[in-house]
Amino acid sequence: MKPDKLKCKCIYLAIAYMPAFGSESQRMTCPHCQANISTEVKSEANIKTHAFALALCVFGLWCFVCCPYCMDSCLTKKHYCPNCNAYLGEQS
Repeated sequence: MKPDKLKCKCIYLAIAYMPAFGSESQRMTCPHCQANISTEVKSEANIKTHAFALALCVFGLWCFVCCPYCMDSCLTKKHYCPNCNAYLGEQS
């Protein structure tokens, strides 16, 4: 009996680098549509924003409740592709 020939398969693995996003628009290649873009940045309220607003209510500072929704430090900056509108990441 002859031993069977060994069959080898080559596997290539592509690793996509996802940059760390900041508060400003960033140039990159969109992993979804492969277009060379500058990200579109949208500010959105998060749990920290709502917690600060609630704390202001609890302490009786009703007139300042809208302040966390106007402060950049209390909002999350989310990055989107302007070409395909895919979510790319958020400020870390």
